[in-house]
Amino acid sequence: MFDIEKLKFDEKGLIPAIVVDDETGDVLTLAYMNKESLAISLEKKLTCFWSRSRQELWLKGETSGNYQHIVSITADCDMDALTVRVKKDGPACHTGENSCFFNKVMENDEIAPSFSVQGLVEMLEGRKTNPKEGSYTTYLFEKGIDKILKKVGEECTEVIIAGKADDKAETIYEISDLMYHVLVLMIEMGISVDDIMKELASRHVIDHKVKQEKMTASS
Repeated sequence: MFDIEKLKFDEKGLIPAIVVDDETGDVLTLAYMNKESLAISLEKKLTCFWSRSRQELWLKGETSGNYQHIVSITADCDMDALTVRVKKDGPACHTGENSCFFNKVMENDEIAPSFSVQGLVEMLEGRKTNPKEGSYTTYLFEKGIDKILKKVGEECTEVIIAGKADDKAETIYEISDLMYHVLVLMIEMGISVDDIMKELASRHVIDHKVKQEKMTASS
């Protein structure tokens, strides 16, 4: 067990805590903890901070319902700052934004921006909840499940053809199309990326047992 006495709190008894989305890696907010709020965070496995403006403890999500479930807490090399990786129940910012960091100051056009599955999912969800004229994604949602399934089937075939031809570039292109349409299907059916990851995680043990059974049966 880590000894929190090793941490270096400032003269006001605070330590900065950088909260990070465990799924996307996005920085959600910068807040501060004191020893009491850190102890509560460790006990409840929910982020609890010290509000410098209100001078009181602040359990994130207590009023909004947007709790942040702690995955891990890591101290930096100087023991005077923390990163807190979380799975969140809703927006991190009081404005309703996903992250508190949304005011772009500078962007280097010479470097391609990073792209995450979760970011793509949020963009696609936006096309469903806020239809955009001329958007292919909106068109798919308007046509419904049958059209989406038809496109998934077509893209599966295209992946097979490209893979059979041993064309790496074309296979990457077709897999990208397939993944896009599968994500549209997931959103249409209310399936999250987390649902898929949990299913895959559960199969790790199951597949290992199945393989053992097959190996035993064949020996």
